Amino acid sequence: MSRIPSKAEILDWISANPTHTSKRDIAKAFGIKGADRIDLKRILKELEAEGHLQKRKKTYRDPDQLPPVTVLQVKAPNEDGDLYGRPLEWHGEGVEPIILILPKASDPALGEGDKILAKLQAVPDQDHNYEARLIRRIGTSAKRVLGIFRAGSEGGRIVPIDKAASTEWTVAPDAAKGARDGELVEAEQVGPKGRLGLPRARIVERLGDPAAPKAVSLIAIHQHGIPDRFPDKVVAEADAAKPMGLKGREDLRDLPLVTIDPADARDHDDACFAHADDDPKNPGGHVIWVAIADVAAYVRPGSALDREARKRGNSSYFPDRVVPMLPDRLSGDLCSLHEGVPRACIAVRMQVDAEGHKIGHKFVRGLMRSVASLNYAEVQDAQDGSPNDKTAPLLEDVIKPLFAAYKALTKARAAREPLDLDLPERKIVLDDDGHVTSVAFRDRLDAHKLIEEFMILANVSAAETLIQKRSPLLFRVHEEPAPEKLEALRETARAAGLNLAKGQVLQTRHLNALLNHAAGTDDAELINISTLRSMQQAYYNPENFGHFGLALRNYAHFTSPIRRYADLIVHRSLISAHGWGNDGLSAEEIERLEETANHISDTERRSMIAERDTTDRYLASYLSERVGNEFEGRISGIARFGAFVKLDETGADGLVPVRSIGREFFHFDPQAGTLTGSDTGLTLAIGQRVTVRLTQAAPVTGGLELELLALENAPMPAGGGQRGHRSPAGRTVKRKAAKSKHKAAKVKRKVERKRPK
Repeated sequence: MSRIPSKAEILDWISANPTHTSKRDIAKAFGIKGADRIDLKRILKELEAEGHLQKRKKTYRDPDQLPPVTVLQVKAPNEDGDLYGRPLEWHGEGVEPIILILPKASDPALGEGDKILAKLQAVPDQDHNYEARLIRRIGTSAKRVLGIFRAGSEGGRIVPIDKAASTEWTVAPDAAKGARDGELVEAEQVGPKGRLGLPRARIVERLGDPAAPKAVSLIAIHQHGIPDRFPDKVVAEADAAKPMGLKGREDLRDLPLVTIDPADARDHDDACFAHADDDPKNPGGHVIWVAIADVAAYVRPGSALDREARKRGNSSYFPDRVVPMLPDRLSGDLCSLHEGVPRACIAVRMQVDAEGHKIGHKFVRGLMRSVASLNYAEVQDAQDGSPNDKTAPLLEDVIKPLFAAYKALTKARAAREPLDLDLPERKIVLDDDGHVTSVAFRDRLDAHKLIEEFMILANVSAAETLIQKRSPLLFRVHEEPAPEKLEALRETARAAGLNLAKGQVLQTRHLNALLNHAAGTDDAELINISTLRSMQQAYYNPENFGHFGLALRNYAHFTSPIRRYADLIVHRSLISAHGWGNDGLSAEEIERLEETANHISDTERRSMIAERDTTDRYLASYLSERVGNEFEGRISGIARFGAFVKLDETGADGLVPVRSIGREFFHFDPQAGTLTGSDTGLTLAIGQRVTVRLTQAAPVTGGLELELLALENAPMPAGGGQRGHRSPAGRTVKRKAAKSKHKAAKVKRKVERKRPK
């Protein structure tokens, strides 16, 4: 990850380099690449808004108009949860203007009474006069904490659930809000923290028993600020929506489109159908239809539904619940492609040749009717010769043609060579009460891959159409790995006796060659994880920088508008580009596309972190009854304070603290990613096989603490590697460490000899 310069550093650079002040120049000067450009762009926008980058000319303005940048005082949220601001610079006559504050996901939480510097934009024909974007908060608002309340004789304390937090908070008796000992609470800071003692807090919400299974995802939702309640106005808009008819749409109800989803799918936003192409110019080719729910018909720009959907950015999925982007009336009903029910859609008809290359496509706005709602397993069973009562009538005319088209697409995929990581996904299985019953591997069937390939092709078609029609959109961007991350991957490969070529433009086929060489070896998982870690994070952008991982030049998200706001933007752009109606992309949306891209990239990351934290907590809960048991695993990360180990059985990550390994000093080498004992020479490195004992599992925080028992099948020295200890096991560990070092050095010399001079 690039280091983002401070505002002062940027201003100093511009002052010293007055002829090199473009965003590209600044990014190059500070070595900023990939998704970090989003943060740079935000800082530059803030500097411009604050008047540092461009000296504003003196202009006359209407005394009844507010300046474009002004100070606001935040009012209490209204019944819908919306924040409004009172302008402190209002000197006009008549009624004070109404200013709606639109916070980004990355903004700090604002509360009543906060003063903020904000950028204003006048919005005619709305129920408010201005919309405000936060530039910075003036002063600080109350800091919030989520934790466990521990009652005491004089109030109590709050123990934060965040693994990274170490400071407890004190609560006075009159600020406890009746909280009981051991209860999960949300609290905010009261007054400034003194030089001595703990910070003081008051409880603002009691959330119940933290050990209750249903509290696991609730903790993550609150901790990461994911909105989980729809304002009444938003629900009312959704409830008032009616099914769409055929007017202005192409009738697709005779197409035998089917939805194929997980058995526990909460919504159905895509359907597909394929058949052999009867065009004599395309022998052996196929026609593939992909139909997507027409969410844009219900969620109009500027509506309460739209504002809430944009605020959420995406749905968040947890093992026990989903926090949807849209109310259930839309996500689970009117926009869900239920079997046998007419539903509005935007569909694309794609022609592919016998080798799976797309040779043409066309978008339509239509009305469809799914002939069946199927799940992956039953579709795969039908293709494999075991159809059930539901799939048997569809086998010849629907299911087999789908797989025939997929087989052609696999040829084009093989030629394109997208990144092919082998990282099995684990699924947490819960019982009816929310307790973890097992941690299983998710099935990876051809039926899954079929839908993925169809959706990728539809996404490419959407991007290509909008580029051709010069219509604004949000691209899904995935840039190539940063040089320093690529070098770290190269070093890991060398240590495993493998090679990643240097001195050429990196392509996914080079990484696939590395992964293929590692396949079937003890280092396969290590190389896959290290390759994944070398990747940049994908993000949204109005500019097209391509998708490295998929090896695609043009890519946009089109296929999931129920759960991703980016797809809704693409749908609106298609509507505008084809002249299908007045519910396309508005001028205001186009103007703030970059801001929307930044915001929904942030909300996506927020959901990913919350989902990961929830998984950690469920795994800790599952393993809490097995404290003291031994597990096999592999070192997945090294830090100054210890080694992270991924357990084979569950995929859970636990920490082996460096203090528990031995009494000797361990030297941390961040470049090599190793911890090395000063006395024994014992070296811990990413990828090593280990046996560990689970010593502690904390379901509330998701933390696991482990004790290292064996490294690369050699038992750890008795006494924990004490100074001067020379047990046979210790010598074995030391010999193995030396042998591993020798092997890595030998591989390095061999690579150097083969490298062209």
